[in-house]
Amino acid sequence: MLTTVHRAAALLATACIASFWIATLGVELAGSADAVARVKHAIVMPGLLLLIPAIAATGASGFALARARGGALVAAKKRRMPWIAANGLLVLVPCALLLDRWAAASLLDARFVAVQAVELVAGAVNLALMALNLRDGRRLVRQRADANAVS
Repeated sequence: MLTTVHRAAALLATACIASFWIATLGVELAGSADAVARVKHAIVMPGLLLLIPAIAATGASGFALARARGGALVAAKKRRMPWIAANGLLVLVPCALLLDRWAAASLLDARFVAVQAVELVAGAVNLALMALNLRDGRRLVRQRADANAVS
């Protein structure tokens, strides 16, 4: 059950960040100012309402699962999680809130573009770290299945 919660929460969090990133890039390249404002607002509401609990559930369930396991893969996942959480809470959430406010006020100036660039880079970093955790999680599942098959 805990493994299912962990997997679902991790996939939801990754899907949220990927969809925010793709929507942001798409609207910046081909959207109007109104479309930018709509995307920025959708990222904040309801986007963050999905993302924040998903990341919290991923971290909590991951640490609970890790108590029963050890090894290099678990250690690597544990090292990445604080970076994912810090990047999300200290960079991505504030950027999303600020960009939403600025887009709603049609302040799509150089400051907006600079903060948008920071958000895109931070989002790409989180996606890369989350992809590594997903890869290592799959490896852990395979290791457990191999160990059970030998037993």
